[in-house]
Amino acid sequence: MNPSELSPEYVHQQLYWRYAVKKFDDSKTIPDEVWKVLEQSLVLAPSSFGLQPWKFFVVRDPAIRQQLLAHSWGQKQVIEASHLVVLAIKKDLNAADVDRYLQRMAEVQEIPIENLQGFGNIVKNFLEKPPYPLDINAWSTRQVYIALGQYMTCAAMLGIDTCPMEGFVPDKYDEVLGLTGTDYKSVVVCPAGYRAEDDKSAAPKKVRYATEDVVQYI
Repeated sequence: MNPSELSPEYVHQQLYWRYAVKKFDDSKTIPDEVWKVLEQSLVLAPSSFGLQPWKFFVVRDPAIRQQLLAHSWGQKQVIEASHLVVLAIKKDLNAADVDRYLQRMAEVQEIPIENLQGFGNIVKNFLEKPPYPLDINAWSTRQVYIALGQYMTCAAMLGIDTCPMEGFVPDKYDEVLGLTGTDYKSVVVCPAGYRAEDDKSAAPKKVRYATEDVVQYI
């Protein structure tokens, strides 16, 4: 599709249509061809330096989802939604992660890896001697939220509902998912699927401050 075929009116409509679903229709499943696009919205998400300090765990096993419910403040979206994505950071990002990314860049772009060393040194220097106080795991978490935003926006454009959730116990999620003691830690959860017809949260008008109160042109 040519970008001009996606009307500004449609984009605005879908952004208004989106809300944090409180009740999903558990009888509806996202079609595979639609899910593949959402999967790629995560894979193709931007990140600082392109480092992609993350991994996305798609929980399909109903038994595992049921275990996660106990650590989700009782929010049934984790078991009702068609798909459940747990977004995790790569902990303690370091020079080895930069080298891994350079290797991938050289492979994909068919560039001699020697040509990338200057860029690699810049990134390593940022991680090892940042220009400002830096909590590297907090920095990686911010990158994950960029991916979350892209995922949710793409879902809305496709008519798929989502519900971003911080209301869960990360350490317990890590235990259930087998992440404890690994390089990854869960930071945010996002069920996706189709809203239930009786989800009362869909009815109220969206409450936002006036545009002029939050957007200032300088």
